[in-house]
Order: sequence, then structure tokens, then C-alpha cells
Amino acid sequence: MPHDVSLRVRYAETDKMGVVYHANFFVWMEVGRVELMRSIGFDYKQMEAKDDCHLPVVDARCRYKSPAYYDEQLVVRTEILNLRDSLIRFGYKVFRQNNMQLLAEGDTTHLVVNAKMEKKTLPGKYRTALANAR
Repeated sequence: MPHDVSLRVRYAETDKMGVVYHANFFVWMEVGRVELMRSIGFDYKQMEAKDDCHLPVVDARCRYKSPAYYDEQLVVRTEILNLRDSLIRFGYKVFRQNNMQLLAEGDTTHLVVNAKMEKKTLPGKYRTALANAR
């Protein structure tokens, strides 16, 4: 089930022409991902501190369709594309809020590891919550 987050383009996120710098789309994807996780009942901070479960990005892609500009309202739509024992793949679409024009779409893949960066299995409570959010 996709999860939407609204945000406004800040001046610091744009270049001299008022166009959003391309790397900021990855920041917005992270906002979408964190808010999706929070919406299903847990957050990264607790997952890392209490369960020694970390989700580093091992692959990130973004395909740009149209520019975003300073002060525009955007919608970041996030969904879970793939869920395995030690791997999670999220998909993202960024829209201009006033007309829902697609500005960019992308995905990130995350490996489940402990604090020593050793691969581990996603704990059952998180796997269940993520599976139910699909």
C-alpha cells in the first residue's frame, strides 16, 4: 500500500535557476521511506538501538521526468516493492502536488545488517509489518 508525504521545495534545495538539484530527490526518497516505516508502527531509531538492525542503501536509482522548482508543493509516494529475509526494495514517485505530474521515479535497495555491518535476517516483527504494508 503506497504511502504519501507532502513537502515544499526549499530555496536551499535549488540551483541558481530555481531548479531542484538532482541529488535532493534522494533526500526526499529517504523522507518517504522513513515516514512509511513510521506509519506502520516503528522507526529506524528504535530498530537500530533495540534490535541492532540497520538498513544501509546498497543500490539507489532515480529517473528524472520533469524539473521541480523552488516553493512548489510535492508529493513523495513510497511503496515496498520487494521484501526478502535480508533485503528490502522500496519504490518512489515524486509528483507536483497541484496537478500530480510525475517529476521523478526511483528505487532503493537496502541490506539488513547489524552494527558490525554483518548481514542478518530481518526480525519477524518488522518483516510482518512491512509485508502487511505491501
